[in-house]
Amino acid sequence: MKKLKGIGLLLLANILIFITLSISFTVLSEFVLPAFGIDLRGAIAQQDLLWAFVLGFGGAFLSLAFSKQMARAFIDCTQITEPRTRAEVMIYETVQKISEKLNITMPEVWIYDSPDPNAFATGPSKNNSMVAVSTGLMNTLNEGEVRAVLAHEMGHVYNGDMFTTTVLAGLMNTFVYFISRWVSRHMAERNAALGFVSYIFLQIVLSFLAMIPISWWSRRREFSADRFAANTVGKEHMISALEGIDRWVQRTQFEYGSQDALATMKISGQSRSFMQLFSTHPPIEDRVAALRQL
Repeated sequence: MKKLKGIGLLLLANILIFITLSISFTVLSEFVLPAFGIDLRGAIAQQDLLWAFVLGFGGAFLSLAFSKQMARAFIDCTQITEPRTRAEVMIYETVQKISEKLNITMPEVWIYDSPDPNAFATGPSKNNSMVAVSTGLMNTLNEGEVRAVLAHEMGHVYNGDMFTTTVLAGLMNTFVYFISRWVSRHMAERNAALGFVSYIFLQIVLSFLAMIPISWWSRRREFSADRFAANTVGKEHMISALEGIDRWVQRTQFEYGSQDALATMKISGQSRSFMQLFSTHPPIEDRVAALRQL
């Protein structure tokens, strides 16, 4: 969990919240309430699309609303309010200056202990967000490269990427819930237990399939954030930062073995394979190529 970046963390939380809400709602409406003589099953059947919309977007926006709290819960982090070291001053002032330039509320600045060079931004809005930087990033990259990574994360904040991803996730959730309910309802006409099992199975399978278009959108936003960083601090710094991260990935594949190396793919993006469909980040070579063409 500590390896997940902001959007990846949001998407995982969204899936878990959505599945929990929808299964709880189904158990309540199909089993608990009828046991007390309250049968809403017929009424709900006529309003499945509305319930799908409410539950789908409800789960997505709950995960967005508590995204900062969940991020802090999953990582061992310390907030910078009064920077003490040179590195902390550089990080804090970079975020502060970019915020002033964009005329937005300065995000909370956090540092968390992790060897991988990483950073993420999350929060419900561009005026209520946080930017977190790993100790590995500070130790691996030089100041210009760290500023570029910070500008990249501020690009996510300013562009409202967390919000747009949440809207897309809510839309996908709506389809997942509606299809699951429709199929399981027909299954339940023959066997109630089969209907419930099919509902849970479809919820899980369709939720992960829904990650494909959401991850595609996330990869597009990474390119946009790279462009923002290039325009803010210069594309050479952003290219250098990405190449520095890539060198770390290649080195850890040799030094630490496959398990730790795979964890860094949250930074660099999956290699060209089927699993790239579920990656929230493009391969580094694609990002560097796009920056060179600016």
